[in-house]
Amino acid sequence: MNIVLPSLGDIEEVEVTEICVAVSDVVGADDPIIVIESDKASMEVPAGNAGTIVEISVALGDQLGEGAIIGKLDTASTEGADSAAGPTSQQSDDTGNPSAAKDSEPSEQARVGGQQVVQISVPDLGDIDEVEVIEVAAIAGSQVAPGDLLVVLESDKASMEIPAEVTGVLLEVNVAVGDQVSAGSLLATASIEGALQDDVMAEDCPSQEGETLAAAPSQPAAAMPEPASEDNMAPAAAAGRQIYAGPATRRLAREIGVPLEQVEGSGNRGRVTKDDVKAWAKARINQPAMTSTPVTSGIPHVPAVDFAKFGDVEEQPLTRIQKQVALNMQRSWLNIPHVTQHANADIEDLESFRQSIKVEAQNQGIKLSPLPFIIKAVCQTLAAHPKLNGSLSADGENLVVKHYTNIGIAVDTPEGLVVPVIRGADQLGILALAGKAQELAEKARSKKLALDDLSGGTFTISSLGNIGGTGFTPIINAPEVAILGVGKSVIQPVWQEGAFEPRLQLPLSLSYDHRVINGVDGGNFMVTLTALLADIRRLAL
Repeated sequence: MNIVLPSLGDIEEVEVTEICVAVSDVVGADDPIIVIESDKASMEVPAGNAGTIVEISVALGDQLGEGAIIGKLDTASTEGADSAAGPTSQQSDDTGNPSAAKDSEPSEQARVGGQQVVQISVPDLGDIDEVEVIEVAAIAGSQVAPGDLLVVLESDKASMEIPAEVTGVLLEVNVAVGDQVSAGSLLATASIEGALQDDVMAEDCPSQEGETLAAAPSQPAAAMPEPASEDNMAPAAAAGRQIYAGPATRRLAREIGVPLEQVEGSGNRGRVTKDDVKAWAKARINQPAMTSTPVTSGIPHVPAVDFAKFGDVEEQPLTRIQKQVALNMQRSWLNIPHVTQHANADIEDLESFRQSIKVEAQNQGIKLSPLPFIIKAVCQTLAAHPKLNGSLSADGENLVVKHYTNIGIAVDTPEGLVVPVIRGADQLGILALAGKAQELAEKARSKKLALDDLSGGTFTISSLGNIGGTGFTPIINAPEVAILGVGKSVIQPVWQEGAFEPRLQLPLSLSYDHRVINGVDGGNFMVTLTALLADIRRLAL
């Protein structure tokens, strides 16, 4: 059976950074096969079933998409009882695809003469309900081969190309540009030679002689296809010039405003690559001022400097995470008008209470810092000021207010800054928040974060903890509209009841998107937050 890459959430591609097994190794269901890394975190991919590794299909450095085949696993020694029951009793997809569970209905197949008719459907979309058909690259009657592009689907997060996985003739294309489809929706039907299909079936689902096709549980055309990468794009027969580009390339082009129809592709059969998009953009930015196409949106170029002329230098390569964080921060800073407000919270009483229960928390294995109190206070403050828990819609016409509160916490790791998310933070108590924050921080530093741990945030907290500082300007973690920066608490004189008293003060810095949040909104948020932190009894209300 195939071992495939599981759902990646809103991440398009990951890199193979470690291969943990070799051919002929015996593995358990939870044993890691490879380690993958995105621009946010690393993750181990387990075998999923016990058996013997018979093939490794990836190499270090490979870029993989959701559903990609990692290798093959011989489970014969552990599935004797199941295989005796015949293929019709199997409860999971023999391709190893976790999205094709027993609840999934197989695509209808029928044998017509010496041919088979298969249905090609929308694969599992994870947490996305619907996607839009933005391109139909094939027509009824055309010949297709594995890898040929059929349709391009797009959600609010990414594009995904659906290729053919069989050799044959398209009988019908069942969608048109603009259609909204969901997982399992019929995209097309194709007719393929029975012998060819039988070969494909036999590769992953050996059957007894005389079994009918309808009894076979594994169906290549209906199984989840690999998201098309820049190395497996293939043109389909269509009139006029077709634009062949992977989802990552299309996304890059949209982000930097490059019209793909004007870019000449350098890839196989005219495929447009990321480098082609970057080269096109660079050429326009560097155009001389006297040209007929003036550059109006380019950022002034920072000239290169030969630092070695002034002394010894050493170049230390940035990690993948560091480079992606830099890109994300630059994009956020350039696209969002930031405003930052500063305030001090009196946490004298909070600190006294924290110290009084510190040992009790330690006995439960919890390191009780001020952070869980801050998270709890932020959750209550967001409930009172829900605009700061929202996002601006893509067209800039609406505010999307979320009726859930997922708090991201910035964690410094040897690989760079990551922001794991505490889901449903408003439903947790102080000790539960402390335990969850501690767990996520440890997973981040040991590169054990799951991809699901890094998505769905509604508000971020970046704490400098014991590092120090009286305030800073945190950059918003788009598409969120606000972020709270927390400095180091210090004792300061505070005028109270006719005299100065030494009180512990916590510096807070709130950055927000001025397209959505105005100064009054930000000011009211800080007033509520500092009041809650000054009297933590209110957190129990």
